[in-house]
Amino acid sequence: MRKMVEKGRISAFQMGRMIYLAITPTAILTTPAITFKFAKQDMWISPIWAFCGLITLYAVFRLHAIYPGRNIVQACEAVIGRLPGKLLGALFLLYYLYLIGIILREYGEFVVGSFLFTTPLIVVSGSMVLVCAIAVRGGVEIVGRFAELLLPAFVTLFLFIIIPIIPDLRVPNMFPIMANGITPSLAGAFVLQTWFSELISASFLLPLVADQKKAKTSVLIALLMIVLTLVVANLATLMLLGDITGGYTYPFLILARYINLAEFFTHLEAIFMAIWVLGAFVKICVFFYVTVLGAAQWMNLSDYRPIVFPIGLLVTLSSMWVAPDLQKLTFSISTSVTFSAMTMFVIVPMLLLCLAWVQKRWRGTAAKG
Repeated sequence: MRKMVEKGRISAFQMGRMIYLAITPTAILTTPAITFKFAKQDMWISPIWAFCGLITLYAVFRLHAIYPGRNIVQACEAVIGRLPGKLLGALFLLYYLYLIGIILREYGEFVVGSFLFTTPLIVVSGSMVLVCAIAVRGGVEIVGRFAELLLPAFVTLFLFIIIPIIPDLRVPNMFPIMANGITPSLAGAFVLQTWFSELISASFLLPLVADQKKAKTSVLIALLMIVLTLVVANLATLMLLGDITGGYTYPFLILARYINLAEFFTHLEAIFMAIWVLGAFVKICVFFYVTVLGAAQWMNLSDYRPIVFPIGLLVTLSSMWVAPDLQKLTFSISTSVTFSAMTMFVIVPMLLLCLAWVQKRWRGTAAKG
């Protein structure tokens, strides 16, 4: 019998909010510049091709239907056997550790590079990990409540940046649409799959949802809202900055600096800082919790709390090791990280699903025989 490492429960509504905040914050920070390099004026179209998110969610829900109550790390053992399943599960967890390091490094680089110029990067990253570790030790219910509490603030602050600049947006910047066909927008969409593939985190949260019947609807709504948010962010950035969008590391931050209401409310970078810190906190909490929970289940522990702070230390060290500087980090996100995320979070789950489906059909045929 599988040990119940996590006894807490969340609602489908909370799960949807956790998924939204686990993807959107870092996406609106860095994707406008990265997407523009591939899609140019079609960058706002790229998030619409969210095919990777749908594929990942299909694998998540089908595997959960075949193996109820198990996440993808636990399902590995059931599908391909104990030893190979343990090895593949360890690979998933190590990749999650690597991915959290990237997320934490993005957070630290943004805060240090844009606001706290003289603060050591390790201090900014380490303090965030410490706060997230305290929240993760509280369990999934605490993380779910944080997401439920912070999402309205995140959306409000996001709109507070978009709405004031609407009069200054230049519609001609988005034309000509698809001048070079659909290829540029698809190239931009391929880079975005790094973020959409992160929907695999739903596999770890789904067994903890109290109202299972509403879980699928909640996650699909979250995916739709992620796409809508990225379309709005990319469109606003493009229509304000035009061809110089790709010249900024954080184009969406420029939108906040551009705001000028009656020459009184100006240079509202603090709003973007608040958006980023709130969103990054929930995002890191979700990925941190998923990693800790998966590691505890992989090691057959009865409680995940004792390993929270040790894994927090590994996360902090990982954020220092993932890249020597921000430029190489951004380049790796648009190249090697995209391919590895597609492999680990899209291709591997689909292969597991195919194997699980074949096993299910074979067992059904054997039973009839």
